[in-house]
Amino acid sequence: MTIEQGPGLDDLIASWRDWMARRDVLTSADIDELESHLRDRIDGLADAGLTEDEAFLIAVKRLGSIDALSHEYAAEHSERLWKQLVLHDAPGADGTDATAAPIPFLRRANGLPVALALGVGAGLAVKVADLLIDDPAVVARNAAVLVLPFLAAWFAWRRRPPATAAWVVGGAFAVAAIALNAYPFLPGASTAMLAAAGSLLALWLMTGIVEARGAWRSDTARMDFLRFSGEWAVYYLLIALVGGALSALTIAVFASIQVDVVPFVEEWVLPCGAAGAVLVAAWLVGAKQRVIENIAPVLTKVFTPLFTLMMLALIVAAVLQWNLVDASRDLLIAFDLVLVVVVALLVYAISARDPALPPGWFDRLQVLMLASALVVDVIVLIAMIARTGEFGFTANKTASLLLNLILLANLAWAAWLQVGFVRRSVAFGRLERWQTGYLPIYLAWAAVILLVFPPVFGFA
Repeated sequence: MTIEQGPGLDDLIASWRDWMARRDVLTSADIDELESHLRDRIDGLADAGLTEDEAFLIAVKRLGSIDALSHEYAAEHSERLWKQLVLHDAPGADGTDATAAPIPFLRRANGLPVALALGVGAGLAVKVADLLIDDPAVVARNAAVLVLPFLAAWFAWRRRPPATAAWVVGGAFAVAAIALNAYPFLPGASTAMLAAAGSLLALWLMTGIVEARGAWRSDTARMDFLRFSGEWAVYYLLIALVGGALSALTIAVFASIQVDVVPFVEEWVLPCGAAGAVLVAAWLVGAKQRVIENIAPVLTKVFTPLFTLMMLALIVAAVLQWNLVDASRDLLIAFDLVLVVVVALLVYAISARDPALPPGWFDRLQVLMLASALVVDVIVLIAMIARTGEFGFTANKTASLLLNLILLANLAWAAWLQVGFVRRSVAFGRLERWQTGYLPIYLAWAAVILLVFPPVFGFA
């Protein structure tokens, strides 16, 4: 028998809804769904012979604490994963029954000791390589294969991917390690620097397969990893700034008592700290998501207008003084970095946006940003083609040329979809799928400059 939803029960549920609404981890839609679960539980308890009051109290208790509920919703609604994790370490931290969490991973959500242990391992791996290898350039070239396996291990501990995903990622690390160390790079070779950059990007994306539990074909899984990458970069930068300031203060304090700690800081603290911070930042992404929830929309809304203005200024400068882009290779590289940041801002804005909201002023500003980026990309391509025609092909110019062509296609179609979304002729989901679906193209570019460019350009 199903209980009749009388005024008394409705008043109790309304009071419960008001309490839930004052918490900032759940949206109105989440509360609606929770209310549906709550009423189902009340009906089941009423069938067992309990009164409305008794059924309500027991149903609320069984539904779980607000922290456990928000963790559960983060798992069930992975497209909002980065917004709905809470500051508490794990279910049960507030005195509630930890077994109430239905997802085993949630009971492993803290993991700070594991992250610290892996961070120490990454730092020691870098330092051992530095002690065993006399050439610092070789150690720097192997940075990705020395540090990122520990990040992959962190993902594996948290996510428990299938064995096939672990084998694929392990094979990618093995291939990269062989290429970086078996190729006979010449001293100071640009192909060596390109190979190092390619290994960093390629292996970072490969670790995403572990984080996604092997479901790399899923648009949602790829967007979750892109969110992680952006949030990780914010935390890593903050750690680097604080670590740099602390190191400078330590050097100054010891210098005041005539003790020189600069060699120790340069040879031990900086390399080990830089490697270990990769794992600490990864842990912070999972443990302190609400901090980034508040920062991410602000970052995108602040930097998108600034980068748009900067690109418009670059376009004006290029038109007024054409040799500005034709004379300096370093400036062309700087332009490429600007375009990469534009793509990152676009992806970050997409990940932070509620797809249910209609287009607004910020979406129109993104159209202007993308249009400006396209013009800048075309200018850079023209300059690169001119330089290649004058000086011939080199590894650096070819890699930059390929990257610009990839960025041009990415930005052009993204701009087309963004315009369609603003005009309400294209669904927001298509823009998100386009950006996440483009990741394999960047992975292919990184693999090419890691594996193909060195022998093609004579390891020079």
